[in-house]
Amino acid sequence: MATLAMALVSCSEPAKPLTIDNALTSEEIAQARLTPEVMWKMRRIGSSELSADGTVVLYTVTDYSMAENRGVTRIYTLDLTSGVTTELTDTSSNNTAARWGGDNNIWFLSNRSGAMQVWRMAANGSELKQITDIEGGVEDFGVNSDCTALHYIKAVKVKAVNSADVYADMDKSKARIYDDLMVRHWDYWDDGSYRHIFAGDLVGDKLVNIKDVTGADAEYDTPLAPFFDGGEIAWHPNSLRIAYTCKPLTGTKYAVSTDSDIFIHDLKEDTAYNININHSQKFEGYDKYPVWSPDGSKIAFRSQRRPGNEADKERLFIYTVATGEMKELTANFDYHATNIVWADEQTLYFIAPIEATHQICRVTTEGNDVKVITSGDHDIVSMTIADGRCVAAMQKISMATELFEVDLNSGKMEQITFVNKHIYDNIEMGQVQKRWVKTTDGKQMLVWVILPPDFDPAKKYPTLLYCQGGPQSVVSQFWSYRWNFQLMASQGYVVVAPNRRGLPSFGQEWLDQISGDYSGQNIRDYLSAIDDVAKEKWCDNERLGCVGASYGGYSVYYLAGHHDKRFKAFISHCGIFNFESMYGETEELFFVNNDYGGSYWDKQNKTAMRSYDNSPHKAVDKWDTPILIITGEYDYRIPYTQSLQAFTAARLRGIDAKLVSFENEAHQVFKPQNSLVWNREFFGWLDKYLK
Repeated sequence: MATLAMALVSCSEPAKPLTIDNALTSEEIAQARLTPEVMWKMRRIGSSELSADGTVVLYTVTDYSMAENRGVTRIYTLDLTSGVTTELTDTSSNNTAARWGGDNNIWFLSNRSGAMQVWRMAANGSELKQITDIEGGVEDFGVNSDCTALHYIKAVKVKAVNSADVYADMDKSKARIYDDLMVRHWDYWDDGSYRHIFAGDLVGDKLVNIKDVTGADAEYDTPLAPFFDGGEIAWHPNSLRIAYTCKPLTGTKYAVSTDSDIFIHDLKEDTAYNININHSQKFEGYDKYPVWSPDGSKIAFRSQRRPGNEADKERLFIYTVATGEMKELTANFDYHATNIVWADEQTLYFIAPIEATHQICRVTTEGNDVKVITSGDHDIVSMTIADGRCVAAMQKISMATELFEVDLNSGKMEQITFVNKHIYDNIEMGQVQKRWVKTTDGKQMLVWVILPPDFDPAKKYPTLLYCQGGPQSVVSQFWSYRWNFQLMASQGYVVVAPNRRGLPSFGQEWLDQISGDYSGQNIRDYLSAIDDVAKEKWCDNERLGCVGASYGGYSVYYLAGHHDKRFKAFISHCGIFNFESMYGETEELFFVNNDYGGSYWDKQNKTAMRSYDNSPHKAVDKWDTPILIITGEYDYRIPYTQSLQAFTAARLRGIDAKLVSFENEAHQVFKPQNSLVWNREFFGWLDKYLK
């Protein structure tokens, strides 16, 4: 999601040259610390793909200009034989979604002619040619194996929602008119437009015979909202067929359901069918990310069994096209299977979260014999495999994403890109400790503890409890440009980041426990983590802070009324404050139905009633600690009104509080200057009360 949002931010800018200066100043070099300003000078690797012969890596890098408040994405190649890196595009336009075509050319999106269009160039960057000229541009694309057909994604106006469209004589009216859910999603209002897949034939350098694969009248998105991930669409390797993810529901049914399926569309016959129906097994949850086998006889995909539970185990299935047979390959593997790649007709690789890291795993089409290939404290976030070679994008708490070549037999990894060497050579990172803490119910919980640079155990340090969002997203070895542990540590804070109940990578039982129990065991896990670290002589118990976003923001609000005076400062970003109003304001109702247990009017539902009885707003009378509240006014996931309620309550209670509301951000803060403001407010608040 974060990668997509970054891409959308940069791709939406007009095509004009951007001056990039990533060099550290003499003051920054002397300080030798990671600061928000230094972090925004870091280069960000995006997508990557190996050439068919496994010799050249194609990848993108995004750089940002703080003065211009925008970024630019360029395309590079790295020859694995010679080690030579070549920059193929410059900063005069954004160039993204780069991929190899079967013709050995590079196909990509660029806004060099205005809106984002599909372009093609030779492997050395020459022979540049614009392929599409679609009004308003396209959002993503894919080309088939012999480069005779191409698909793209574009929003289509399907129904009249705006009053000026409903009433032709009221052209100056500004109303939206709805008769069903969902009226908004994530960061946008439903205006009657939906993303559709379009496909056509490539004749010479032109796209012709274009068809709306989704269906011209379809009132739903392909790929799925709100992320519109082009990875949910895949060309058959040898024919004019497309596999894609779709949830063909509308209105309330759409809002309460996660029942997406995999469809195969035959472009020649202009027919489509759902592979998930007519099976003895039920496929009622999310089914996503189809990947064709090399010969096109099978499709691998990720499937969640339980409807309405977006955090259910992501199982790896294969579908045999000729027979319709479905087979689960990871039934005996208690972790998610993501980023699926076929190596050959019998072997698949995928990425799994395992004990707060992400590793590459292998399984055969026989199934149930998963082998974990890599090891170590790192997050492998993506991989590309060709001709027996593998290149993976990897990050750590102390390192932003870089590319590594991976030996698929031994799991050994060798770094091949060094896009931020100029940063790491001049700043010092804090030590990352891996700590196992006993919970109140006798289990072992992994907690990352990040120490400040130049840590001195003889000194005492203010310490932050980090509360993760999601709630079902792992506190792994991730590098974040919003919630960066090393950035917090560099300001002189010890950071305590627990993998409390409800997080992936410790088995499905650990993950499931949080649903219907927001105020229960996971809250006790938080306190177990901070209390354990607080025993250290270097932890200043008089200067403890608590911070978090989304579900982590809820955690902050809840702990503010139940912390027994542990903390001296709180920060909540886009947190849930009032469960009842949240239920009526949010959009993906399947989420609150699953995690709260149901609606607030279902008085016979004991799980739901327990959730609402423990809503943070019901303990405001116990708030006694300064709190900073941050929100984005385009946030409709956890609407910004939740933050307004919390700020109002704090001030009426006489609590020292501050509200920072970003008028052009949603659930996360992406824009460069907004980010610096966010960090200045964040650390200013902590410094005021903890230093």
